[in-house]
Amino acid sequence: ALKALRIEWDLGPHAATSSKQLDQALIEASSRNGVVAKRAGDIEQARKQAASQFEAVYEQALLSHSPLEPMSCVAHVRTDGCDLWVGTQVPVFAQQTAAKVTGLPAEKIQVHNQLIGGAFGRRLEFDFITQAVAIARQVSYPIKLIWSREEDMTHDLYRPLYADRLQAALDEQGRPLGWEHRIAGASILARYVGSLPPSGVDADAVEVATDPIYRLPHLQVRYIRQDPEVVPVSWWRGVGPLRSTYALECFIDELAHNAKADPLSYRLGLMEGQPRAQAVLRLLAEKSDWNRPLPAGQGRGVAVSAVFGSYVATLVELEMHGDSGLRIKRLVSVVDCGFATNPTSVIAQIEGGTLFGLSASLFNEILVENGQVQQNNFHTYRQLRISEAPPVEVHLMPSLEAPGGVGEAGTALIGPALVNALHAASGKRIRRLPLSRSGYYPV
Repeated sequence: ALKALRIEWDLGPHAATSSKQLDQALIEASSRNGVVAKRAGDIEQARKQAASQFEAVYEQALLSHSPLEPMSCVAHVRTDGCDLWVGTQVPVFAQQTAAKVTGLPAEKIQVHNQLIGGAFGRRLEFDFITQAVAIARQVSYPIKLIWSREEDMTHDLYRPLYADRLQAALDEQGRPLGWEHRIAGASILARYVGSLPPSGVDADAVEVATDPIYRLPHLQVRYIRQDPEVVPVSWWRGVGPLRSTYALECFIDELAHNAKADPLSYRLGLMEGQPRAQAVLRLLAEKSDWNRPLPAGQGRGVAVSAVFGSYVATLVELEMHGDSGLRIKRLVSVVDCGFATNPTSVIAQIEGGTLFGLSASLFNEILVENGQVQQNNFHTYRQLRISEAPPVEVHLMPSLEAPGGVGEAGTALIGPALVNALHAASGKRIRRLPLSRSGYYPV
């Protein structure tokens, strides 16, 4: 029926919106003050005492959820009730939107919840359910709505663009005395619940950044809300811990190289009072042969963070093929997720989450030109292929601590570990994901 329609579109007032405009607005916003999310010590005093300063800006792209199962819903609307067969992460919202569309009381809406088809946050939304119910109202029998891949990708609620501006005031050994982190990006929380708290801080956007595992006595974190014009946004797998860990772990790696220090030892030296973080990093060094020299053109990169109640350290070892080809030779993760009730499942989650994040770090980016999303299927929104996927070696730390999360933890660590490995192998520092934007590709 859609294909049979002859549509003349009114492109509206935002027809000229482009990714270039959105990127520029975000970079400019990252220089503003915004609101203070965390303040400890005296950042200005640290700057006065510093022997040197170091600054970097990191950018992360708009991302589509692209679940293998596109948005789908079966709806049956009757005069006495409405039944929904749908995979949703928010069954109460599904019930509420159906009640609003049909005019029926909420207790007359029955939600038969199904598996969510690898939604990665997309089924936190209910736009497709609203549409299915609106169509089902027109007929006397159940209807089944399935979005095409093109509809799904071009009408997603995207992971927002982010720009992180970090500044460090360094002592004579190149260690941070003062640390300022400015986070510019949309507020998913405000869109989802209607508003931000009186502080003006989106707690999801600043997670990890406000509570780093490193000893930073003079710390200031600012949040600058910058919603992208007319681009709808929502949570994506990894949420706040992913976005902050990427910037933080890339920056700490740059500080280590600036100090001419071993990146792993540099991190350990700043982790006083973090025995679990130190333990996963030390075991990672052991399991990955960190101190074994590599030939020219090869390098190792590491990232470590406390995410979702777990402590995770990830290492990427890669080799360059020419200036732009790269091959991941080894991918190792060490996880302390507290007491693991099902170790096999934990390992599988870390494997899957890591490869999911690797696809995003290498390839994924949604671009807008002339007010329209340019990517519409997997030929333009590239995913990691089986032949390109490295084995993911996972080691679990024995622990009796309270269980933490693992489903999104691997996704949060792979981006910075990959970027840091690329620098170690090539000497080139990339500060914007995905790497394909800078011409890199797997071989």
